[in-house]
Amino acid sequence: MNEPLPPPDDVEGAPSDGARQRLLDDVAALPSLPGVYRYFDAQGALLYVGKAGNLKKRVASYFQKSHGGSRIGHMVGRIARLETTVVRSEAEALLLENNLIKTQNPKFNILFRDDKSYPYLKIASHAYPRMAYYRGAVDKRHRYFGPYPSAWAVKDSIHLLQKVFRLRTCEDTVFNHRTRPCLLYQIKRCSAPCVQAIGADDYGRDVANAERFLLGEQEQVMEALQARMMGHADALQFEQAAEIRNQLGALARVLHQQSVETNADGAFDKDADILAAVVQGGRACVNLAMVRGGRHLGDRPYFPAHVEEASALVEAAGADDEAAAVPVERQVLEAFIAQHYLEGTPPPLLVTSHAIDRALVDALTEASGIRITAQHQPREQRRSWLDMALKNAQIKLAQLLSEEGSQQARTRALVDALDLAPESLDTFRIECFDISHTAGEAAQASCVVFDQHKMQSAQYRRYNIAGITPGDDYAAMRQVLTRRYGKLAESAGKGDARLPDLVLVDGGKGQVAVAREVFEELGLDLALIVGVEKGEGRKVGLEELVFADGRGKVALGRESAALMLVAQIRDEAHRFAITGMRAKRATVRTGGSKLEDIPGIGPKKRAKLLQRFGGARGVASASVDDLTAVDGISRELAEEIYRVLH
Repeated sequence: MNEPLPPPDDVEGAPSDGARQRLLDDVAALPSLPGVYRYFDAQGALLYVGKAGNLKKRVASYFQKSHGGSRIGHMVGRIARLETTVVRSEAEALLLENNLIKTQNPKFNILFRDDKSYPYLKIASHAYPRMAYYRGAVDKRHRYFGPYPSAWAVKDSIHLLQKVFRLRTCEDTVFNHRTRPCLLYQIKRCSAPCVQAIGADDYGRDVANAERFLLGEQEQVMEALQARMMGHADALQFEQAAEIRNQLGALARVLHQQSVETNADGAFDKDADILAAVVQGGRACVNLAMVRGGRHLGDRPYFPAHVEEASALVEAAGADDEAAAVPVERQVLEAFIAQHYLEGTPPPLLVTSHAIDRALVDALTEASGIRITAQHQPREQRRSWLDMALKNAQIKLAQLLSEEGSQQARTRALVDALDLAPESLDTFRIECFDISHTAGEAAQASCVVFDQHKMQSAQYRRYNIAGITPGDDYAAMRQVLTRRYGKLAESAGKGDARLPDLVLVDGGKGQVAVAREVFEELGLDLALIVGVEKGEGRKVGLEELVFADGRGKVALGRESAALMLVAQIRDEAHRFAITGMRAKRATVRTGGSKLEDIPGIGPKKRAKLLQRFGGARGVASASVDDLTAVDGISRELAEEIYRVLH
């Protein structure tokens, strides 16, 4: 083994010489067995999780060459400690690696995030089963088909089955109380089992045919329908034969529309996933197209994080390591397959844009109990599917890069326009505040966050404003800024928290003056505060920026990329404040429902009261004499209203 190299001296957070030597001793003592390794920095943060068929060879390769001042050189230089877990096989290593990546989120691993659950088409258990769109945990009492890539794909399939098999979609509560068929029966989208327009046996047969159709047995369904039609015709049951003939016609039209999805020889791939990976500009896209029951249901793009870091780390292992020759696209594809399927149920066929590790396919088979086949050089129809998936992946990635480039350009333009000097453009953080109320009622303040070139909705906050004169926006702004930055300023002084690089307030000199006072009291930098003042005629594009540190106003110009970003953030703060205020106002005003509980108050009297006093709050603040002045309200009733509302 070559002599291990020391870390570069200029790596921030590099471990001490003693810690580095202990690390190299641990590397030298590793066994030549399959397992999983984990790298940690001096602060204990997890940097990378990897798997290896030979732990000793794989881990040692990271420390046998100089990486200079590259990104990966800084990363390797930060490794202060490693942990390893020996397993029995590469399949077990894959499973463990995947679990650690998904739960620990190491910085240098390719990571896919998918918080969305997939929708299914559900056929609910019932004497007359119902079709429904479904998303959530699966209940074994019912049958589920999918998953589908989108809600649209499920609803399209339901619409298709309505046309061919005329299954019901109504809720049981509606079904159980129907006395005559609904409109769907009139337009031949339902066979109206609710009023026994079809027998249970015939309806059950339609359900069975629909399930077979969803499973890809279209030809068998058509043959069975043709046999039934001929049987009715032979028995001179021409009306029944005509019904089945119409059903066959609808099915034939559907199959004709789906003909693009059949193989050249007329056979169907029942269930398959088509996976295409594209890498460009330091970003990657995996496009997943789903085929279920022989039907191409659509696709969905996925964009992983840490692509540049992970690819650089593998390359750092050295040309003598077979893993170093793995293309980035294959790394991304394998990361997606492991994270997406190892804890789920993959289809029996995966068509991929790049060859994937056979050990990964074996691990999928072992974990799912289904024999999985992976194919990366398909022919005929599968080739067409893969070409479409690749094209869509390229389009989605180009869109992402265009959007990111545009946002980065806007961030740079704003930083330059305001003469700011953030530590990093990628971590430039803006917080924006807005106040919203209706004539002083239900006052709320919003705080929205722009970070890493995009709005961070998970970090948005709303603040209920109380204890001020209704409608006093200055007092509301003072309250929200004090609450937001009071404790944060104290923590930031100790190095425990990070203040934003810019604080936007929706308003001009008055709001900026209030923000200035708050920041002076808290000992914060006044240069952080910028007010967004509406221009002449309050026209969009004529806004001016007002500063708290004494600088003069700045008008960026209608076409300014910096102003576009400011307007985007300001508008988002306004939207977030408005929606919160309306929700709060609705909650406050539901007090009007208490009037309905008072004997003698019907809809008309309630409407008169609310109209006279301007809402539930006005009614509650009215005196007994005021209430008796309303037409139809006696003194006894007024006293009862006053008692209930107080």
